Amino acid sequence: MEMSVAGEAVEQRENYATGILWMLATVFCFTSLDTMMKELMLTYSLVQVTWARFFFATIVAILAAGTSLPSIVRSKAPGLQLSRSLLLALTTGIFNAGVRLVPLATATTIMFLSPILITVLSVPLLKEHVGLRRWIGVGIGFLGALIVVQPWESDTDTFFVGAVLLLIAALLNANYQIMTRKVRLYDEPLTSLFYTAMVGAVATSLIVPWYWEWPQGTDWLLLMSTGLLGGVGHLCLIQAFRHAPAAVVAPFSYASLIWASVFGWLLFNEWPQFSTWLGAALIIGSGLYIFHRESQHRRNTLIREKAR
Repeated sequence: MEMSVAGEAVEQRENYATGILWMLATVFCFTSLDTMMKELMLTYSLVQVTWARFFFATIVAILAAGTSLPSIVRSKAPGLQLSRSLLLALTTGIFNAGVRLVPLATATTIMFLSPILITVLSVPLLKEHVGLRRWIGVGIGFLGALIVVQPWESDTDTFFVGAVLLLIAALLNANYQIMTRKVRLYDEPLTSLFYTAMVGAVATSLIVPWYWEWPQGTDWLLLMSTGLLGGVGHLCLIQAFRHAPAAVVAPFSYASLIWASVFGWLLFNEWPQFSTWLGAALIIGSGLYIFHRESQHRRNTLIREKAR
């Protein structure tokens, strides 16, 4: 009996460790994607780089689906899939516009607001109750964003415009995540992956001819890599949540700030200012606290439902 319990405990730890590793791989893929898009936009238009991210991600999604593609493309909630996919396309485009104007680590920090904004939007959109403690966490998160954006600085107009674009991207991303919660009730993850890539590819393909510049040399490989990193990143995310609960793996998404700081320093000679680190600490801390309170709330709800 003791050996059986010990064996189950070991297996659980191994699953958790695997889930964490998948999440760290997810973070690396997405931060590398952001870095590559920022680099490519030094030469190519925002529209062309965004198109490449979705077009080649569609190819990755098709290859991942394999022979099950006919069943993958049949969604039980096509309207919801279309809406959330357009939201992701808008999020990506506006993020790309913002990341051109601010350091990579700063852009990553501002996007950390998305989980906090989900808590705010869950009240009108999901009819969820948010207690006083979580509202305090939301307030601390917004204080962190204020420290990062520094609207009182008058000599950083370009930075401020970029920060505002990223705040809009974070808000759109929060809406996208809420719709993703809803669509999980109808479709499997690979269906969602296919639609997010395909809808973004179609939408950007309609306008990319007016912004097209023929890629030179190895730039084709870089453009293809954006789609590869985006597609593989989503596949890693699916694996992370298959191997471990969200409460275990989600906090490791904040490791992206480390990669963003390193990549920004190596490629763009950017190093986060003290205000960025301070704001990031407040945003991350509030995000983790809100996530903890939401997990507690869900556990208590389940316990009450089982007791009935």
